[in-house]
Amino acid sequence: MGSKMSNRDLELVVSLKAGNKKALSVLYDLYWKPLYLSSYNLLHDKETCEEIIQDVFIDLWNKRDKLQIQTSLKAYLFACVRYKVFAEFRKNKNLRFELFENIEERLQNTTPETELIHKELRKQIRLVVNNLPDKCRTVYKLSRNERLTHKEIAQKLNISTKTVENHITIALNALRASLGISLLLLLFE
Repeated sequence: MGSKMSNRDLELVVSLKAGNKKALSVLYDLYWKPLYLSSYNLLHDKETCEEIIQDVFIDLWNKRDKLQIQTSLKAYLFACVRYKVFAEFRKNKNLRFELFENIEERLQNTTPETELIHKELRKQIRLVVNNLPDKCRTVYKLSRNERLTHKEIAQKLNISTKTVENHITIALNALRASLGISLLLLLFE
């Protein structure tokens, strides 16, 4: 993502601040698709992603007179989308669980922006997992990295499947708790 606004983007922002609806239309045409793809890569929900992109542009219009863009327009818009995507994760526990369930698989077709988000999330996940108690960390890694079932983990470690489930629950709760903090850090980089 660029760190400076191009002349074209600067002109569009000035026009937008002046109340020019055509400027909003031009911005939408330029950025809706990459913004949508970025959000869809994380959420995999067409309607929610469409609403997010629509909300970003509605907010942009409604707050046009107060706009203070310090980076490129593209970076600003991606940050807005990122904020709304993470708000969805905070609202919906199933989404947060799904984020951890298949994060590696979703890295196949990413944009540079989502690649950065995934890189930061993977780093945060590794940090949290490495700080889990030994047995809990082992169970989590066997489940997520080696894709073993709870029964297979229980047999391998000579513990009950209920204990495996408890360790997985502890690990996921630790990850969920840290997710909010890491997402806030990503939003305000």
